[in-house]
Amino acid sequence: MNKPLLIIGSGGHAGVLVDILRQQNRDILGVVSPDKPPSNLVFKNIPYYNCDDDVLKFDKRAVNLVNGIGSLPNQNLRTKIYKYFVGIGYQFETVVDSTARISSYAELEDGTQVLAGAIIQTGATIGANSIINSGAIVEHDCNIGMYNHIAPGATLSGQVQTADNVHVGTGASVIQSVFIGNNSVIGAGSTITKNISDNIVCFPARITQKVIK
Repeated sequence: MNKPLLIIGSGGHAGVLVDILRQQNRDILGVVSPDKPPSNLVFKNIPYYNCDDDVLKFDKRAVNLVNGIGSLPNQNLRTKIYKYFVGIGYQFETVVDSTARISSYAELEDGTQVLAGAIIQTGATIGANSIINSGAIVEHDCNIGMYNHIAPGATLSGQVQTADNVHVGTGASVIQSVFIGNNSVIGAGSTITKNISDNIVCFPARITQKVIK
């Protein structure tokens, strides 16, 4: 049985998740954020709570939380929110857009979010509180760590492994069997062909333009 949901956050990522959940006819009890949701129809008629402590008014056995905090490189608010509420006994909902294609032999851990058009192939594992964003591809037997963000249009070929807190930027490509270490950032448009250690930022090749006279 699906539990009612509380959305943590009120920004753009939260709006995308609310849209998915509304389309799936889920019961949304409220949005919790210090910032009031924008005048966006997707938030219409959803109760608003302005403090994280308001979550504590809801029985942890009766509701699930949805982490609507977006994920950007070197920002850990999303992870802090997840760890705090899990630590006091709440559970985070796994959210999957109806247009995503996920193998029945893939595994999604608690709080994973898979957005529109994403593909997750057989044998892949997605760690807790990770985002597989719109149109991203996670190929067979990949092992994605906790708190990852695989951004829109990124492609991970077979057997890629990522540690925790990894950000793979928009349109980046990672070839098969590569390992990416903790806290590393793969910049948008990068192509990764070898293992990446912890705490590394990878930039795509720069294009230099020269006027030919």
